Amino acid sequence: MSSENAQTAPRMPGLAYVGLVLTPLFWAGNAVVARGTVENIPPLSMSFWRWVIALAILLPFGLPGILRHRQTIARHLGSMLALATFSVAAFNSLLYFAAVTTTATNIALINATIPIFVALLAWLLLGDRTRPLQAMGIALALLGILTVVARGDILVLTGLQAQSGDLIMVAAVFSWGLFSVLLRRQAVPLPPLTFLTTQILFGTLIILPFYLADLVWFSGGFELSKGTAMPLLYFAIFPGILAYGFWNHGVHTIGPAKAAIFMYLTPVFASVLAGIFLDESLGLFHVIGGGLILAGLLLATRTGQPRGNYR
Repeated sequence: MSSENAQTAPRMPGLAYVGLVLTPLFWAGNAVVARGTVENIPPLSMSFWRWVIALAILLPFGLPGILRHRQTIARHLGSMLALATFSVAAFNSLLYFAAVTTTATNIALINATIPIFVALLAWLLLGDRTRPLQAMGIALALLGILTVVARGDILVLTGLQAQSGDLIMVAAVFSWGLFSVLLRRQAVPLPPLTFLTTQILFGTLIILPFYLADLVWFSGGFELSKGTAMPLLYFAIFPGILAYGFWNHGVHTIGPAKAAIFMYLTPVFASVLAGIFLDESLGLFHVIGGGLILAGLLLATRTGQPRGNYR
């Protein structure tokens, strides 16, 4: 949808709320399905083929915009490549690597702190002013992350025994924070569909050499079957294309402040789905860490909310 069409599109609050509930459900499913299939599909294969499928679906609709705005894309090529690297390529690949050694619940809890990392990096890199309440929120959320990573045991941190997947997921969230800050600093004047299609195209090309190296020298790829094809279709369609569209429609219809609240449903949905499909159980450290993260998010995002997303 072009920016002009988006401005004239009718507002449909009911549909927007439904979409904003489905979006964190799809994001939670991304973590749960990744955790459940990572033994059959290597992380880089998961990331690469997810975006190839999404690109195949989007390209017939997005290609005309790419051709029409090719001069703008060429003029902002460096920015577009950097944005694609931190979002499409790095964030999703790291999330799938995290799924090898940590739980879907931990992935979702750490993933929910994206607004914290955006606020922190905006303060460090853009010089955004941080109010006392926002600083307190950042501190609480970071304490919550440490609680989850340490699994409630300080000796895990002091003994450097944290799950590698938790640390990889922190790196993934940091990568998305960099993307968000760069998006503000180096905004590219493109319609949403054209921007999304271009980002997925560039991100897929960036992943390609790493995927080929992994295919030849490390994982050997995966066997295509119904059990591997269905998760890839899910990754491409639901947390990818549909969640992105629902999220942006919700932000446009009810405003970013109200839409941001729905992000907090992601770890709730993930814990339920992980309990049903992966037999994951909630520990006391999940409750404490999740409570600290939620309190921190509520404080830190009172005046700033995340924008469009594609995970």
